[in-house]
Amino acid sequence: MYRKKLLATFTIIILLTTDMLVSSSGASGPTHAIAMHGNPKFGAGYKHFDYVNPLAAKGGKKITSATGTFDSLNPFILQGNPANISSIYDSLMVQSVDEAFTLYCLLCESIETPKDRSWVEFTLRNDAFWHDGKQITVNDVIFSFNILQKKGRPFYRFYYGGVSNVSQTGPRKVKFTFSGKPNPELPLILGDLTILPKHYWESRDFSKASLDPPLGSGPYRIFDVKPGRSVTLKRVNNYWGKNHPAKVGFDNIDTIRIDYFRDRTVAREAFKGGSLDLWLENSAKEWATAFNVPPVRDGRIIKKDFFHKRTAGMQGFVFNIRKSLFMDRRVRKALNLAWDFEWYNKNLAYSAYTRTDSYFDNSELGSRGLLSDADQEEQSILYKYKEYLPKELFKNVYIPPSTDGTGSRGIRNNLKKAGKILKLAGWKIQNSVLVNSNTKEPFKFEILLVQPAFERMALPFARNLKRLGIQATVRIVDSAQYQARIDNRDFDMIVGAWGQSQSPGNEQRDFWSSRAAIEKGSRNSIGINSKVIDELIELVITAQTRESLVQRTRALDRVLLWGHYVIPHFHLSSDRIAYWDKFGKPKKIPVLGAATNLSAWWVDTEKEAALIKSNR
Repeated sequence: MYRKKLLATFTIIILLTTDMLVSSSGASGPTHAIAMHGNPKFGAGYKHFDYVNPLAAKGGKKITSATGTFDSLNPFILQGNPANISSIYDSLMVQSVDEAFTLYCLLCESIETPKDRSWVEFTLRNDAFWHDGKQITVNDVIFSFNILQKKGRPFYRFYYGGVSNVSQTGPRKVKFTFSGKPNPELPLILGDLTILPKHYWESRDFSKASLDPPLGSGPYRIFDVKPGRSVTLKRVNNYWGKNHPAKVGFDNIDTIRIDYFRDRTVAREAFKGGSLDLWLENSAKEWATAFNVPPVRDGRIIKKDFFHKRTAGMQGFVFNIRKSLFMDRRVRKALNLAWDFEWYNKNLAYSAYTRTDSYFDNSELGSRGLLSDADQEEQSILYKYKEYLPKELFKNVYIPPSTDGTGSRGIRNNLKKAGKILKLAGWKIQNSVLVNSNTKEPFKFEILLVQPAFERMALPFARNLKRLGIQATVRIVDSAQYQARIDNRDFDMIVGAWGQSQSPGNEQRDFWSSRAAIEKGSRNSIGINSKVIDELIELVITAQTRESLVQRTRALDRVLLWGHYVIPHFHLSSDRIAYWDKFGKPKKIPVLGAATNLSAWWVDTEKEAALIKSNR
């Protein structure tokens, strides 16, 4: 789902400095690629991307893992807990992971859009086929768009909301016409559309979860399914796109099996024991301490930090502001003072992380400093809404609360400040319990988690809250129950994350808009319902230049930060990857990082033979 937001819990540093109008690609006729701003890096005659090995060997097997369980092979709907089967499908275009936001034709032969990007037209290839041998047609494209809008997850209704019409304009041509204000991202969004087989789904209920392997057109097909335990994918030898320049060097491994584990601790041990081939680590503690094992020491397992240049999004403790307890911004501000990042980072995370202070951190998109005349558009936008925004936004720089990292003593001053804010917000201490001054109800809530690793952040936070008289309980549930509760907004606080790309746009509606706040299953888990933020989102979406996009995104970022909707956590500038030394990999790491390019790795038969000989 929306592949442009790669690795949703992470994001990227901006490399582009151009402030050109949106790409003229397509303005003078059909072309092979389209960039959000500027021009595509790879020309029409490109043979392959430069971050792959076009001579990579084919064959071998890779076993990876997922946490939790699954009961569906339909990832496009709310019902069910789906397995990851994205590689069985193709989209109209594919994103280059070495550029900010540029797409190259795959199922389409060409893309055409006018300078104002008020419509986009795709000409389909005539040599693209489903796995059953039937040709992929315009009817499939139109069906896919309509079924995702009608029966897919709420995300699709937000993402494709600017499309007013889709129609066939030729034997192999399909045109999407847009309405409303200019939305230069929409042609790229439609290029990212996953295409589904109309003839397959016509006789099935798309809205129902199912474990029947669906028909695809991509480089892999589903070979075996063990419900809740594993999914095995097999490379399609006669895959129509195997020689396409956007696919050369990718999808090299014959068999990929995804094993499901109840939690990451068990899965990590399975990897170290040789049952899994590759591991992406998300815990600083485990990365520092859990891999001092013989296979790492003798080189059979390679443990490496792959540095990337992604924009860091936002991860944090997320308030559900639909709950009366968290509706008051002052209360949220006070609770921000009770999480001690410095102590956590020093004592539990081996000082691995950088504190996040922006929803678009580690990039030019994040707000910075005080508003000034140097940022004319951002300043103009925010002053327009001045009467609706916190005064601090115009007077202060947003900086998350900090401590000296010494723990109980170090956070004392922050807790004193929090207590004063809570008192102003109508709370008082009574018999060591914080109660509402009017109702006498105690201040208590639940922090809902799905990963046990998050306890390391939540439990110390709960202890600090107890010193304020607040009872915060920490509860871990399984992935299915967790997702159901999130979709139904049945939670007080969670650990949540929003990944951001180098080119934010339509997905912001799903993240923060008033409409998304009331839509079951949307990404607006916070429940933000603000006309100001709604308008800021639309300004971001309709930005016509890179410079304007940056200014508008900074304005949105500043308003989100001063809303105190989350207690910001931290970010990391590398992908922590451990793997058994059986793989070959491209020499170049793309801008978006090694973790975004794992499908370009391959099995090195000599290395694999050496592992087998060593009795892995």
